[in-house]
Amino acid sequence: MADTPLTVLIVDDHFVVRSGLAASLELDETIAVVGEAERGEDVIAAYQRHRPRVVLMDLQLPGMSGIAATAALRAHDSAARVLIFSTFARDDEIQAALDAGALGYLQKSASRDELLTALRTVGQGKRLLPPDIARRLAALRLGPAITPREREILGLIAAGRANKEIAATLAVSEDTVKRHVSHILEKLDVNDRAQATAEAIRRGIVKMGE
Repeated sequence: MADTPLTVLIVDDHFVVRSGLAASLELDETIAVVGEAERGEDVIAAYQRHRPRVVLMDLQLPGMSGIAATAALRAHDSAARVLIFSTFARDDEIQAALDAGALGYLQKSASRDELLTALRTVGQGKRLLPPDIARRLAALRLGPAITPREREILGLIAAGRANKEIAATLAVSEDTVKRHVSHILEKLDVNDRAQATAEAIRRGIVKMGE
């Protein structure tokens, strides 16, 4: 074959996922899975050993996270090309991965064709983000910033607290809380507290379980 296959290193802590991905990708003769790693701490050594064109990186790894592993790998070799491939990630996690040096992000629910396209795009050194995620991240960057106090109030709203309870918790007046809530709704471009909670969780401003 005249063309050199695109070489891929798979980083995922689940053996079945790594094996399934490798088997699926290698059905395409233009792709060659050259190595695997199950922990973020192992990425640099595996990268040095296999020299892949693209590192396919999960975010949720034991020990060193995918974000930290991406940052470490890029510090080791600024030419390393990383595609984040994760079951689910909040917008702030995706942005953090991009800030760490990843070239793209794709959910594991994507089709095989979408994954192949993403690998080839990142293999060429180009950015790859699904359009809906790209729009969300742009809104996250360009929208009015949520202040620390507003983030605190959002967390309490998400926990089901009424304005009076929030005021007591934060030792401020109820009118002050109402003003903050009004600003929060405006900044998140939503109409009510339920929508604010959903949007805050989606953007990663509030984490589930907080």
